[in-house]
This record gives sequence, C-alpha cells and structure tokens, in this order.
Amino acid sequence: MKRSLGVLLAGLFSISAQAADLMSVYRDALTHDAQFMAAKASLDAGQEKRIQGRAGLLPGVGASATTAWNQNTYNGTDRDFNSNTIGAELRQPIFNWNNWVQYRQGELQTLLADAQFELARQDLILRVSQAYFDVLNARDSLTTLRTLYEASGQQLELAKKSFEVGTVTVTDVHEAQSRYDLTSAQVIAAENALEVARQRLAQIIGKEPEGLQGLREGASLALPEPQDIGQWASAASQQSYGVQIQQIVADIAQREVSRTRAGHMPTLDVVARYGESNAGATNFTDARSEVTTRSIGLELNVPIFQGGLVSSQTREAAALLTKSQADLDDAQRTAALAARQAYLGVTSGLAQVKALEAARVSSRSALEANRLGYEVGVRINIDVLNAQSQLADAEQQLAKARYDALIAQLQLKAAVGTLGEDDVAQLNELLQNQ
Repeated sequence: MKRSLGVLLAGLFSISAQAADLMSVYRDALTHDAQFMAAKASLDAGQEKRIQGRAGLLPGVGASATTAWNQNTYNGTDRDFNSNTIGAELRQPIFNWNNWVQYRQGELQTLLADAQFELARQDLILRVSQAYFDVLNARDSLTTLRTLYEASGQQLELAKKSFEVGTVTVTDVHEAQSRYDLTSAQVIAAENALEVARQRLAQIIGKEPEGLQGLREGASLALPEPQDIGQWASAASQQSYGVQIQQIVADIAQREVSRTRAGHMPTLDVVARYGESNAGATNFTDARSEVTTRSIGLELNVPIFQGGLVSSQTREAAALLTKSQADLDDAQRTAALAARQAYLGVTSGLAQVKALEAARVSSRSALEANRLGYEVGVRINIDVLNAQSQLADAEQQLAKARYDALIAQLQLKAAVGTLGEDDVAQLNELLQNQ
C-alpha cells in the first residue's frame, strides 16, 4: 500500500514537473501556428524578388528550331523538299532603365518580406502570450469562483441550521440559497470560459495544453525604462515594424514612378546571333541549300508613341506614391499612439495591481469581521455573502490586472519594434508550477 501511494505521488509530481511554461508554448507555436507558417512561406517567396529583379541585368540566351515540308510546282514540275533552321541568340542589356529600377525594387521587396516576417514573429509572441495568460486568468477565475461556491454552500448550511433553531428568518435562508445558486451558475460559465481559452491556445500551438505554469505570487513587475512616454512614442514612430514596412512600400512606389517613365527611354543591347538553315531542291535549283549566319552588334530601340500608355501609367504611379506617403504618415501616428497606449497600460496597470492587492487584504479582513459579527449576532447573513463576493471580485480583478500589465509590457516592446524571444524568456522567469 505504501509503495502504491509512493508511485502515485511520484506520478503526480512528474505531471506537475512537466507543466508547460510560456517559453515551451512559444516554441510549439513556432512550428505549429498556421499564421506564422504562412508568414514563413511569404518570407521565402519574398527572397526571390531580388533574384528576379537581378535577372533583367544579366544576359539572356535563347534557342529556336523549325522544320517544314515544302511542296512547290515550277513550270509544271513538282519539287518537294524539307527545310530546317536552327538558331541561338544572346542578348546583354547595356542600357535599360526599366530593368535597373526593377532590380532596385526587387531588393526593396526582399527587405519588405523580411520586415513583414519580423512583424509576424512579434505578432506570434503577442498572440501566444495573450492566449497563455487568458488560460491562466480563466483558471484563476474558476478557482476563485469554486472557493466562493464552497463558501456560499457553507453559509447556506449555516443559515438553514440557524433558521431551524430560530435565530434567523427564512429571508436569510432564501438569500443564502440565491447566492449559492448564482455562484453555481458562475462556476459553470467559468468552466466554459476556461475551455474556450484552452482551445484558443491549442489553435496556436497545434495541441491541447495539458498543464500551464502560473504567475508567481508577488512576482515583481517593473516600470518601463525610460519612464518617458514621449521617448517611447518617438521611437515607435521611427522604428516600429509597421512604420518600416510602410516606408519600404513608399520607396517601392517612388521607384515605380521612375520605372514607368522609363517607357519613354531608349534601350541598348548587345546582341549575338547564330543560325543554320538547310533545304532541299527548290523551284530554281536542284542543289541542296545550306546557309550559316553569325552576327554580333548593338541593338537600339527607341519608343516613339504608344497611344498614351506610358504617360497614363506614370500618372497612376505618381498617385499611388502619394497614397503610400499618406499611409506612411498614418503608420507613424498609429505606432506612436500604440506606444502611448501600451505605456499607460503598463504604468496604470502596475498602479492598479498595487491598489487591488490592498483591496484583497482589506476584503479578507472584512470577510473575517463579518463572519465573526454574524456568529455573535451583529451582522446578518447578507453581510457575509456580500463580503464573500467582494473578496472573490477583488481576487479576479487582481489576477486580470496582473496579466493585462504583462501583456501591455510586451505590446510596448512591439510598438517600438524590439519585442523578441528574450522578452519571452524574461516573462517566463515570473512563472512557476502550480
């Protein structure tokens, strides 16, 4: 029996030791989150843009071959023969402004793909952390409500016994029964909320989260450094990934104007050609014809008029450039606002945590006082029930405030484009098995 108990305890300890933390959940998300997998594929596709743009500056080689059966009649005489040709051409651009601008655009599009991927990585950290803490918050709420449920049940039993001996009225019993039933419904809702939160996390990491480490009691949350909201907003407006992406988009749009204008410019290529042709007897001779040609030289093409297409495309590109510059301005303002909101979320969140910690202490004291007062007859049943609910509400608000402050810290780092795996590791140090 002792051995069986020891095995059971060892198994329970093993399960507890295997509780997942935020870092392990994040690493699972790196390989299972569908949105991040799509971002990686987009990154791979974006790396090809530089190669595609460079191709227009490199020589191109082509080959061709034809064969044909010919039937001719000359002065009443039929002469049928087969003709064959083969050829090859090498073309090296010397001056082609359109191709050069496309090359520069290809480089920018590759940088754009890099920035979009880093934005997706930051987004993954935020989504994983939010989903992780949503589970913890739902779990804490359920634990608090179950405690309240048990306390309400005890208070209901006490009210029934007191009513039987005539020390309280039936109203006290009904109030206790009502609070007990309400708490029971809240527990059911909390259980559903926990399951929904678990499934949201499972959607990201690709599996059911078995056990999650919780936030250590009394874990210290630091204020942002520097403690200047203006500096954070300024940094966000310059270096957030949203701003970087829009800046690259504007640069691409500006080069697109130059590329469309290249439709008015001449192009100059070095062209080398080689060809062979042979044919049987023709109408004019019985001898077989064989010809070999070789040539190399410069080829100049000058566009004269294309029906107004180039001018229209240039105006279109100029309008899109104006749009991209306005989008950049909006991205800078949005980033600054996000940084300000996140900074206030951290500072006000920490202040709220401190206040709610004090509220929890006072709520516990109030509950004990009301219980003692009820026992000696100076408090009624509803006073105890209200004190129990007040303590449960304070504990729920405190837990949510802590998680919100942690998420706000990550959002602040994301707003300035510095959120990374190191921040996940630092946050992970605040967790422990529960």
